[in-house]
Amino acid sequence: MIRSIAVALTLATLAAQNPPPPPPPVDCQETALALTRLLNNDVRLRDWPQLARYREANRNLAAPKAGESRIVFMGDSITDIWQQDRFGYFVPAKPYVDRGISGQTTPQMLIRFRPDVIDLQPKVVVILAGTNDIAGNTGPMTDEDIQRNLASMAELAKAHGIKVVLASITPTAGYHVAPNGTPQTTSRPMARIRANNDWMKKYAADNGHVYLDYFTPMLDSAGLMKAELTGDDLHPNAAGYAIMGPLVEAAIQKALASR
Repeated sequence: MIRSIAVALTLATLAAQNPPPPPPPVDCQETALALTRLLNNDVRLRDWPQLARYREANRNLAAPKAGESRIVFMGDSITDIWQQDRFGYFVPAKPYVDRGISGQTTPQMLIRFRPDVIDLQPKVVVILAGTNDIAGNTGPMTDEDIQRNLASMAELAKAHGIKVVLASITPTAGYHVAPNGTPQTTSRPMARIRANNDWMKKYAADNGHVYLDYFTPMLDSAGLMKAELTGDDLHPNAAGYAIMGPLVEAAIQKALASR
């Protein structure tokens, strides 16, 4: 007993003489960023396909008028950004409905395809998707995964009498890379973009859909997106959308005229 007490006293004395190092200082900014990421992830997981994004807008959207050819644009940020007033494309005079959501992948779009496309009773749907799948926004995706989801959306549309325009994935570039940043051509390799566009073109031809080629007119001599068409090597700027506008108009008219 006395020996145990002596050992304890010795250890206590040593501990007092050699206190543990103080904990590292808390980086408040890093902690705040981590908490923000956790909160954002929680929000996304509670509505992973973001069905709530357009729920109220869909509820308030009147049915198409007699003779109206409503067009729904389904996609990711490239479609989502296009509806901003500064581009002047989605105006009340056109029966066009934008249902793009930034950052989305094809499985998310497939889940919301019924409320955000079919239930709106369009004549044509323009589907622009795949770049975020390649980047792995919602996890690793093979080209076959992307293609199955695109085919499922096209099949759903066709089953409901909606004409389909399959838009090519737009090119990427590496002209505006931030210091220590990752080039878009690394996260979204052009080889995979080309492969999926080739599949889309053949699938559209085999199934009576319209293939819309945004890809080729946006390329420069190096085979990348022209530097003047984008500010971040991924999203089109006003000049980029100016090229896309007439191309999608022609594709829509071709789809409307098809049997």
